[in-house]
Amino acid sequence: MIKANDPYRKSWIEVTSHSDFPIQNIPFGICKTSDKTIYVGSRIGDYTINLNALHKLNYFNEISLDRDIFNKETLNDFLKLGKPIWRQVRDRIAEIFDSNNVMDESHKTVVLSKIDEVEMLMPVKVGDYTDFYSSRQHAYNIGCMFRDPNNALLPNWLHIPVGYHGRASSIILSGTNIYRPKGQKLPDDSDSPSFGPSKLLDFELEMAFITGQGKNLGETISTQEADDYIFGMCIFNDWSARDIQKWEYVPLGPFLGKSFASSISPWIVTLDALEPFRVAGEIQKPKVLPYLKFEGNKNIDINLEVLLGSYNFDPHLISKSNYKYMYWNMTQQLAHHTINGCNINAGDMMASGTISGNSPEAYGSMLELSWKGSKPIPMPDGSERKFLNDNDTLIMRAYCQSKI
Repeated sequence: MIKANDPYRKSWIEVTSHSDFPIQNIPFGICKTSDKTIYVGSRIGDYTINLNALHKLNYFNEISLDRDIFNKETLNDFLKLGKPIWRQVRDRIAEIFDSNNVMDESHKTVVLSKIDEVEMLMPVKVGDYTDFYSSRQHAYNIGCMFRDPNNALLPNWLHIPVGYHGRASSIILSGTNIYRPKGQKLPDDSDSPSFGPSKLLDFELEMAFITGQGKNLGETISTQEADDYIFGMCIFNDWSARDIQKWEYVPLGPFLGKSFASSISPWIVTLDALEPFRVAGEIQKPKVLPYLKFEGNKNIDINLEVLLGSYNFDPHLISKSNYKYMYWNMTQQLAHHTINGCNINAGDMMASGTISGNSPEAYGSMLELSWKGSKPIPMPDGSERKFLNDNDTLIMRAYCQSKI
């Protein structure tokens, strides 16, 4: 069987050199056609692949799969099958669409659809959602703004992957309009709170990973095992109402300032696809406790960009970061999440926390880019932004680039 990560492989489907979907990617998502047909799909170039149709045409006969596994409205049932099956399916897709193979023309008509003829749906039903706080530069920036710059990191930050349990029901697909949230705020010149729409609406540039079926309640997942329980990753925008958040977060943390919406990208890129882009992370000091130790390169070199647009100007770049800047990696996050016996289910989502690089242009939120509003960001039409205005549009991009 052809291995999906062969960097020299090409597909018989035309793929442009700047495409985010070469045959080495093979992501998974949920597609809906104009005739209301919904299926588990993948993508190469500008074409979606109907995996349910492929399965019905017996292309997956050598893999132990239920006949209706791809005739689903979410990936959750597929996620329950585990990494060996995920890998076999992805490798088989690579084989089917390899340039050395051919497909019957009658099969192509039922298997392939142009991407602009397909509506993308939520890829998973998110059962539980956890948001971590794992970028050191971001945590340092926030500590400098709101506390003492000489003690910007809280005492626990270098010892545990800090996180909180968020609201799964308001995780939505990219492209869904966001309504400016309302809530209580404490104005700087007041001793009592006011109520109304948030004036400090922000984005947070994050990535999230999606899990397969974990262990039973009371059992743990080690850093050595963690990769076997992680299916893949998507882009994650943790929309934040900073003024609501500031008033409510003590003593129990974010609530209404976060739960109104979080956006994800429609395609889940597998951990296997990201394997060639593994890099070493920052050396962790002080040394972590034994259950957080890991071996090998666990950070991933994923280029990240944020573009902001509005009615008066096209989207333009305001932030350029990278997932490799994470201090706490995914294996540590999952190991810490389960160390108390917490059970993980297929379709659970765990976000990275805002990803900020080591220079101002790499900061991952308006709060940091404008430094709490003290350094407004110039826009192409001559206006400025401290935070997000009504009718603004955010675009987040994530991509890995081969050195070959």
